[in-house]
Amino acid sequence: MDTLLQQLLNGLLLGHLYALIALGYTMVYGILRIINFAHGDLLMVGALSAFSVIRLLQVLFPALHPAVTLLLSTLVSMVACGLLGMLIERIAYRRLRQAPRLAPLISGIGVSVVLQTLAMVIWSRNPQVFPNLLSMDPIFLTTDGHGGGAITSTTALVTIAIAFILMVGLLILVNRTQLGLAMRAVSENHAHASLMGMSPDRTIRLTFAIGGALAALAGVMMASNYGHAHFHMGFLPGIKAFTAAVLGGIGNLPGAMLGGILLGLLEAFGTGYLGEWSGGLFGSSYQDVFAFILLILVLVFRPSGLLGERLATRA
Repeated sequence: MDTLLQQLLNGLLLGHLYALIALGYTMVYGILRIINFAHGDLLMVGALSAFSVIRLLQVLFPALHPAVTLLLSTLVSMVACGLLGMLIERIAYRRLRQAPRLAPLISGIGVSVVLQTLAMVIWSRNPQVFPNLLSMDPIFLTTDGHGGGAITSTTALVTIAIAFILMVGLLILVNRTQLGLAMRAVSENHAHASLMGMSPDRTIRLTFAIGGALAALAGVMMASNYGHAHFHMGFLPGIKAFTAAVLGGIGNLPGAMLGGILLGLLEAFGTGYLGEWSGGLFGSSYQDVFAFILLILVLVFRPSGLLGERLATRA
């Protein structure tokens, strides 16, 4: 039971991080029907920009409470990545909306390479040690009340709580607000949305901005939990988040959330029990295999994802 609880906590942490990133993929796909493969690098930019802001605040305001420092740096990185997302949309995707689908895919890969190169120039190739501004002291969760049990931390619990709250808030935004109505209208038909007085360009820009801000938050939380940030840190989580979006049903917000959490749980439980199941042949270093095996299986047997994608018939 202790091992089960430990892997459950690990999986929930990973899953909520993947879900935050997957929401960016699925929102862009829902409106433009393209995959923004530069999205994972916004996570990297968010983590490294927060790292720079933290260092600046620690020099200028050394007496500032660590939690306040983390909050301010996170907000700055979310704004920066939101603006960067809008810039990416303007430069890399706007003129390719009517192009064959391969064109925006290649454009996104190019933007990803550019962002990683710029990050190497600005922050160097070496991993940066991300400060622990929230408590990393172990919190023991027991199943029998007699010591031992699973171990977590304040940072991990705060990450899960913030991610869950923001995901619920995003669902409310999309389903209950004027901006959400515009997103759904543009997703159905750009021309009809324009005739109804909505601006597709503005809606798309804001969608990229929201996705970038969520990716930045995921990057800061990931760096806070694992203690480092580097120029290549967004590539693999970005691919896994894309897998989560496909698993849940890309274009479907609840599906992206469900897919992210399920992928995190699968990876955590696979890592925890793979060595035992394989008789020691495989270990935790094979954890990344699960995401790609799952992606292949979903694409082969259920390409629409677990929740599917609801598309209206267009006139």
